[in-house]
This record gives sequence, C-alpha cells and structure tokens, in this order.
Amino acid sequence: MAEQNRSSVKDQELYEKLREEQGYSKEKAARIANSAANEGRSAQGRKGGSSPRYEDWTVDQLKGRAKELDITGYSDMTKDQLIDQLRNH
Repeated sequence: MAEQNRSSVKDQELYEKLREEQGYSKEKAARIANSAANEGRSAQGRKGGSSPRYEDWTVDQLKGRAKELDITGYSDMTKDQLIDQLRNH
C-alpha cells in the first residue's frame, strides 16, 4: 500500500526533503511536492503563509489537531507521541 502512496507523489526528492528535514506530515509534504511539480518549485516559495512547527504547538493544540484528523487515543499521548502521530497519520 505504501508503494501506491509513493507513486502519487510527483516530486519525490522534494517530498523526502520536506519529510526528513522539515518534519512535515506525509499529507502536507505530498501536497507541496505535487504542487511544486505542477507549478515549479520557485512558485511554491511565493505562496501563502506559514504554520509553526508542531514542536512550537501546545499539547492542547496538538490534541485538537489530532481530534480533527480522527486520530484515536490522543488524549493519553505525550507531546512527542502526538507530534509523531500527526506527522505519520
């Protein structure tokens, strides 16, 4: 199944960089990589605002995001566990 997800990413190099170096979730990294492949990487730098890294969020904010994404068991997770779950959902 993971192979199917990878094949939908149009700029694999950028996807890996966003996941590994920037710590983006799979979904966000794929969305940015695919958009960059369609519009060009330089166009991505001019787009929209920014969001703080998960490490800068409070536990309550992380739990709220986990709830939005229907992640189960988030209420008993530590901050590090929440971050891991949000990045790998």
